[in-house]
Amino acid sequence: MPPVTRPATSDDLDAVLSLLGELAPEDRPLAAASAARIWAEITGDPGRTLLVHERGGLVAGTVDCLVVPGPGRDGRPVMFVENLLVAEPHRRSGAGRSLMRSAELLAVEARCHRMQLLAADDAYVHAFYRSCGFVSCADGFRKHVPAGPVGASL
Repeated sequence: MPPVTRPATSDDLDAVLSLLGELAPEDRPLAAASAARIWAEITGDPGRTLLVHERGGLVAGTVDCLVVPGPGRDGRPVMFVENLLVAEPHRRSGAGRSLMRSAELLAVEARCHRMQLLAADDAYVHAFYRSCGFVSCADGFRKHVPAGPVGASL
């Protein structure tokens, strides 16, 4: 069976959670009910596509693509790319490139005017994104937000 990149299905939840565990092994795994609820939110969002790259019937990688509408740029949206992950045994196999190519096709279909992502401070990772046509154009900023009480409002 040849490698394929495709939108994730409910059957992919455990494999995607496993990949996310590689990204942040210090995080406690989600309870099954929470994972199922979040998965339903992700797959139910029409502007969001979680892609997986499958090799030999196994999920080898994933990327999360979110198309966000905006009033600027002639009403064309932006695609935010998050959590590009490839399992260790499948790195440098073309899985990441296939995922990014598929993300770009989604961005074109959605008429996005740009794709945007944050990358780890790692020379290999930066070289990979440059090879996919991305340009380092700004300093990124990040602020981790502590969990607040349920039902908190502005």
